[in-house]
Amino acid sequence: MRSIWNGSISFGLVSIPIKMYSGSEDRRLDLDMLDSHDHERIRYKRVNEKTGKEVEWKDIVKGFKQDEDYVILEKEDFALANMKKSKTIDIEEFIEEDEVADVLFKKPYFLEPQKEGKKSYNLLRDALKKTGKLGVATFVMREKENLSLIGVYKNTLVLNVIRFEDEIRNPADLKIGTTKVSKKEVDMAISLIENYTTEFKISKYKDVYNDQLMKIIKNKASGKKPKTEKIDETPTPAKDLMAQLKASLEKRKKAKAS
Repeated sequence: MRSIWNGSISFGLVSIPIKMYSGSEDRRLDLDMLDSHDHERIRYKRVNEKTGKEVEWKDIVKGFKQDEDYVILEKEDFALANMKKSKTIDIEEFIEEDEVADVLFKKPYFLEPQKEGKKSYNLLRDALKKTGKLGVATFVMREKENLSLIGVYKNTLVLNVIRFEDEIRNPADLKIGTTKVSKKEVDMAISLIENYTTEFKISKYKDVYNDQLMKIIKNKASGKKPKTEKIDETPTPAKDLMAQLKASLEKRKKAKAS
């Protein structure tokens, strides 16, 4: 793995030099965009809006539009905006693991100690494991300030970038409705949930979509026509809700008994 950010974690007066690595990977198939007429690849070009000429990467700068002109920003300007946060993941407080809503999580990163930071790294990791707490930290990467939580995963410090409050849309505009649900229906739904409740094991879940898509690609390449599958998307009518819950519960109980 190649590190994507080098710097240090600080908590209190303790500073831990670290390297950051992406903790996840994209498993989507690499599909090219083609012209439907001749199946030639589509290429994206960086074109000057005024001249229509292509611009090389080395000649591209970033700018902020102000009135009718642009204020051009150099690499040094981004670093100067907050020099400390560009080099330090500063833990500002610690919280309980269950205090953070799942909707806030965006992307995990693994943290590795540099040579001189192994003892302090292990100290923070062991303390977090024993307390079950997460460190709340901010830092700057790729010209953007990030809010993050630092915890432990498989004996390694992991930093989860989370969303700021103003990045989450307010769901108040969604039309949820006010249809009432009876106590019997809720109790039956709870019973169904309890019967489906198990210990979470991530190894049980596999991304099968790519495999199925590859099968379709191979079949099409050999001239076979893909089979279509009908899916019943009929919503359960309100009057049948209790009956469907009961049937679901019986089905689950039989599956567990077999």
